[in-house]
Amino acid sequence: MGRAEERRARQKSARRAGKGGKKAGKKTGIRRFFTWKMVLGYFLSMGLLLIGAFLVLYFWVDVPNANALATAEANVYKYSDGSIMAKTGKINRESVPLSKIPKEVQHTFVAAENKDFYSDPGVSFTGTARGMINTLLGRGKQGGSTITQQYVKNYYLSQEQTVSRKLKELVISLKVDQQESKDDILAGYINTSYYGRNAYGIQAAARAYYNKDVQDLTVAQGAYLAAVLQAPSQYDYSVAGPNGKRLVKQRWNYVLDNMVEKHWLDAGERAGLTFPVPGDPRPTPGVDGQAGYFVELAKQELAKSGVSEDELAAGGWTITLNIDKKKQQELEKAVRTQLTDKLKPKTRTVDKHTQVGAVSVNPKNGAIVAMYGGAGATKHWTNNATRADYQPASTFKPLILASALENESTTEDGTPIRANTVYDGDSKRPVKGQDGGEVGFAPPNEDNRDYGRITVQTAMNNSVNSVFAQMAVDVGLSKVKKTATDLGMNAKAGGFDVAPAMSLGVMGASPKDMAGVYATLDNHGKKVTPTILKSAEKGDRTVELPDTTGDEVISRTAADSVTSVMTGVVDQGTGSAVKQKGQAVAGKTGTSDDNKSAWFTGYTPDLVTSVGMFGEGQGGKQVTLTGTAGGGRVNGGGFPAQIWAAYMGSALDGEGSAKFDLDTDMGAAVPPPPSSSSAASSSASESADPTTSAPPTKESPTASSSAPTTPPTTPPSSGGESSTDTTTPPTTPPTSPSTDTRGVRGGSTGTGKKHG
Repeated sequence: MGRAEERRARQKSARRAGKGGKKAGKKTGIRRFFTWKMVLGYFLSMGLLLIGAFLVLYFWVDVPNANALATAEANVYKYSDGSIMAKTGKINRESVPLSKIPKEVQHTFVAAENKDFYSDPGVSFTGTARGMINTLLGRGKQGGSTITQQYVKNYYLSQEQTVSRKLKELVISLKVDQQESKDDILAGYINTSYYGRNAYGIQAAARAYYNKDVQDLTVAQGAYLAAVLQAPSQYDYSVAGPNGKRLVKQRWNYVLDNMVEKHWLDAGERAGLTFPVPGDPRPTPGVDGQAGYFVELAKQELAKSGVSEDELAAGGWTITLNIDKKKQQELEKAVRTQLTDKLKPKTRTVDKHTQVGAVSVNPKNGAIVAMYGGAGATKHWTNNATRADYQPASTFKPLILASALENESTTEDGTPIRANTVYDGDSKRPVKGQDGGEVGFAPPNEDNRDYGRITVQTAMNNSVNSVFAQMAVDVGLSKVKKTATDLGMNAKAGGFDVAPAMSLGVMGASPKDMAGVYATLDNHGKKVTPTILKSAEKGDRTVELPDTTGDEVISRTAADSVTSVMTGVVDQGTGSAVKQKGQAVAGKTGTSDDNKSAWFTGYTPDLVTSVGMFGEGQGGKQVTLTGTAGGGRVNGGGFPAQIWAAYMGSALDGEGSAKFDLDTDMGAAVPPPPSSSSAASSSASESADPTTSAPPTKESPTASSSAPTTPPTTPPSSGGESSTDTTTPPTTPPTSPSTDTRGVRGGSTGTGKKHG
């Protein structure tokens, strides 16, 4: 074999060996599936599979209804000045529209949680993936979610840390971002987040940390509330340790710096801000004490305005009441110092039965500015201020006179009924009908006192039953009832029968009712309806409340004349305990049969207050008040008048008008005329005003056989309705009516005496 052939043979052999080597080095097993092409294919397939699964999930998962926690809110009740009175409901939340949150405060939350909120698609895929991995690894709660995702978690989902919840959160967030505006999402987030201190939502948080409404927050305070969301318990500056205080300040600075970066806050203003230390935590106001009565009455009034019980129970209402915090405190103090501090229920049974109710009303607008319902709603649920199961007694007498004046009524002999009209004031005098016959009614005066011939004014001063029983029949019982109901009494009240006994005030009435009636008189005959509600709103909804003042129900002249006559009750009659120097006061005492209730209802030009005392035995049975606080009979001129005077003196505090602006020619304490057709045969002593020789007395419809016939000239310690002023009024009118504190306009037939 030549060399050439040998070389060709070696080359051929080498080629064969190379082919065999390649075949021997071929990959086998699992390695065959991980070429770079295959790996790339796997990733692409997995991506397509995930996208498909996500699309299925996207179309399968709907945006759910809000969860129960997110929609649960407290109802917030406020005093007239806006301060919190009470909150009801399990969740301390009060949602507010974004329009009430200052723009810079809105930006603090975006700066704290999600700087790109206004431009992002509503989700952070990297943050969500990180959260899912951390959840799988058991690392607990992790950040990274957008504001939209946090809103979805708070409002639609739960707080559980699971992969399935995170996936739902992602899908729903994308949908919510498409369906809702950024403002709506931000409002939802701010209103559903938990801020610590049992405060859900920014309004509750503003109250809890800074004791102010959200619209009054500064940017520094807003930044703190935005910062505290990250760790509410740890970042509550008032209770945090050194590290917590350091961290929350650090977070606060972070929020403000982000605002500067986003051009939401001027750098110079930022440099001047100091950390706003929040106030100490306070308990959430409840419905103990008087607040429980306020809340219940407000609910009743809201129901009349179309807010259903279910709507109210859903929460979220901000309800502002007319209650004036200062006046309320003064009313509670007056009840305590003038009565309840003197009671000894453990040793005196009657003291356990003593109940007090009071209502104070602004006669210009019907606002109930103060109310006392009893020992507290959790101790005595019946609101004594609104209960109408006790008789108003002689506080009804001015309404009889009002009806007489309004209807231009006359006595049985044709004499017009006015303040100086003379009636027979003897006890148990048979009442005569308009046809001259007796009607079978002859009420006694207190202590069976005979007054002889007296004026209507004197009869009002001393609450003479026989006079007003006859006057009611002279006017017409149906007309009297109509006037009373027009003024504000409940026509369907128990005992409000068209019968002569009506004149004794035997129907049911509440302090609220009587305050409204007298407020209408104070308002010159224009109807006043007492109301505790000032406003009620939920979100953007504001409840339309009914008018509390209305049209004229009796003429101004009639109303003002009754007011003028009632000043005599205070100046010279059973209401002398409320007399105040330099302040005109009109009012009337009342004490019911068997001393089961006692009243004083009165007013100044600017404030009307009705105080009632009630004897309430076991099971709500009406019992006597006699012996209360260790005294004797309880009269309207006693404890009720004393409570009234103590409260009104503080509540007015020198404010308001000192004189009534009255359009009347009737003055208080008018003496009887020198003669009349019905008095021609009477003796001079019968014609004289009996207040010159006999003391005035209480006006219970029945007489007490054990009562003294000559009461002392000063009020007894038990509070008897006696007057300390029994001087004969002069027969000439005052020479300068303008100086009289009643401010009577027009020609006065005169008091002949100036009263302060």
